[in-house]
Amino acid sequence: MRPRFAAVIAAVMLTTLTANAQDKRPADASSATEPADFPGVGEIMALQQMRHIKLWFAGHAGNWRLADYEIGELKEGFDDVTKLLGGDIVDSHVGAPIAALEKAIDVKDRAGFDTAFDKLSAGCNACHHTLDHGFIAIHRPTWLPYSDQSFTPPK
Repeated sequence: MRPRFAAVIAAVMLTTLTANAQDKRPADASSATEPADFPGVGEIMALQQMRHIKLWFAGHAGNWRLADYEIGELKEGFDDVTKLLGGDIVDSHVGAPIAALEKAIDVKDRAGFDTAFDKLSAGCNACHHTLDHGFIAIHRPTWLPYSDQSFTPPK
């Protein structure tokens, strides 16, 4: 159990360090309408990574309500990133995969979910490359770091 706990701690620390390293705001990103404590891209993306993981496990457990919730949270996070970066870079990379995931979740289509999830991950990676952060590579999660949450749908 200790090696797994150490791995979780290391993953959290690495995610935080990586997220801080990818925080790259354009010079004109801050404005008088943003609070001074508005999180940077790195902080938002660390949360996006958590949501991406939870989305995968919710979909695979058939917990479509939780998957739908996580898609909503991902969309909010991507909206925040768009505010910071400006333009349509985020939507051009992840907009279509998000819409496909929403459709698969609505009809409870596991195969469609898997395909759309992989396209979302590919979109994330393409966006990272566009922003010169190709060293941040996202894929399907292989283990669930949230042992305190049940992903099985409630009865």
